[in-house]
Amino acid sequence: MNVGLMAKIFMMKLNEIQPSQLYISSEKLSEVMKTFDPNKPESMEPIPIKRLENDVIFVDGHTRAFAAFLHSFSEVPVYWEDEELDWDAYKICTEWCKKDGIHTIADLKNRVVPQKQYEILWYKRCEKMQHDLETKRKRMRSHENSKIAQEKGF
Repeated sequence: MNVGLMAKIFMMKLNEIQPSQLYISSEKLSEVMKTFDPNKPESMEPIPIKRLENDVIFVDGHTRAFAAFLHSFSEVPVYWEDEELDWDAYKICTEWCKKDGIHTIADLKNRVVPQKQYEILWYKRCEKMQHDLETKRKRMRSHENSKIAQEKGF
C-alpha cells in the first residue's frame, strides 16, 4: 500500500455503505476468515467505496466487509475509489441489491453460497448485464453518428 493511500484511509460505519453485490462466495469467505484478526481491525485491508448518486457503495471488498460484520465490527477502514470504472454497471448492480432488499452488508447473511452457485448466480448475471450495456452503448453511438451525418448533409 502506498503512503498516499494510507493518508486517505478512514473508518466508516458498515450500515452506511450500500452493497453492489448480491451474493458472497462461501469459499472466498472461508479464506478471508482464516486471515481475519478481529483483535486488530487496523490490520484489515481497506475497502474501496464510491459515492454513486445518493449512496456510498462498496466498489470491492464485500467479502472482507461481511467478515467484519460476522465479527461484530460496526466500522471498517475504507478509501474513496478514484479509478474510472464502469459506473453504469455499478448503478445497475446497486439497483438489483435494493430491489432484493440488500441495503447493508448484514443483508447478505442469507446469501452466502458455494463458489459454483456464486458463479452461476452472480458472474453469469453480471456477464449478461455487461453484454446488454455494451449493446446499448453501441446502438447509442450508432444513432449519434447517424444524427451527425444527417446534420452535415451526408
